[in-house]
Amino acid sequence: MTAPKKIMIADDDPGIVDAVEMMLEFEGYEVLSTMDGAKVLELRDEFPDLFLLDIWMSGQDGRDICRELKKRDSTKNIPVIMISASTDLARSAREAGADDFLEKPFNMDELMSKIALHLAS
Repeated sequence: MTAPKKIMIADDDPGIVDAVEMMLEFEGYEVLSTMDGAKVLELRDEFPDLFLLDIWMSGQDGRDICRELKKRDSTKNIPVIMISASTDLARSAREAGADDFLEKPFNMDELMSKIALHLAS
């Protein structure tokens, strides 16, 4: 049996973190979550298979975190899906190196299909 894929959620909205975490666990993923974007950059081992980052987090811009993840050898190949309530940020998310973008409020089916797509590639 293969180990479940691990996904890290970083969002400062506890409602979103709880809902997404529940959905992902129901789908069989192992989930790590944080409401502090800086925690993402503190990971040294046990990296997730995919990052789900909010663009606007208190004190932290998810795009800066994404840029840093994409610079590091240890995390540059891990897919990053960025989420935001603002559609205007889709382009800047991609410029920061995000592999995908999802607008809030998002449809859980759409999120799950994007995650499956990036984990399959």
